[in-house]
Amino acid sequence: MHQSSKENLLRCKERYIDGLFSAERRRLSIVDIGSADVNGSYRSYFEGELYEYTGLDLQPGPGVDLTLCNPYEYPLADNCADIVLSGQMMEHCEFFWVAFKEMARIVKRDGYVVVIAPSAGPIHRYPVDCYRFYPDGLRALAKWAGCHVVDVWLDNVRFYRHPGFAARFVIGRSGVLPGRPSVHDGRNDAVVTPEDQVVQVG
Repeated sequence: MHQSSKENLLRCKERYIDGLFSAERRRLSIVDIGSADVNGSYRSYFEGELYEYTGLDLQPGPGVDLTLCNPYEYPLADNCADIVLSGQMMEHCEFFWVAFKEMARIVKRDGYVVVIAPSAGPIHRYPVDCYRFYPDGLRALAKWAGCHVVDVWLDNVRFYRHPGFAARFVIGRSGVLPGRPSVHDGRNDAVVTPEDQVVQVG
């Protein structure tokens, strides 16, 4: 877990997650895919009565509530999570598109999937290191899974002690999305309209 990842999770939390609370929704279900505490985790940002946090990973250990028998099958019901998080997992997942489809299955129709993944940096096997992600690739992934892109940005950060860019990605499942009415494309944080940016999937 890198400091840039935590900062971007807080950015997503402020922009989107905090906006999900309402009179009818006073507690949020958070599912973290790849939740093992490796130099930190997202769990500390979702402590307290407002959140029900569940961490999934392949091996038992700190930060893990459910150990997966199959990395592409989550033992959770359809449409059960308000937020599905995945930070620094997708580059290590051999068939990330299958995992993403499973994330889309468990998120509620008015919820969000938040993916934080690198688009540069050296090889760092854990136990494998397969991919890097660019905004268009993340948009294509959302389109394939039947999701709507809400926000994609690149950060000029230091990843794994090397200069690079980290791709940040937020998707929502429904056509009518909670949160802000506009999205950002990462170019000087300029606001663009949903018509310019959002992947509309029928």
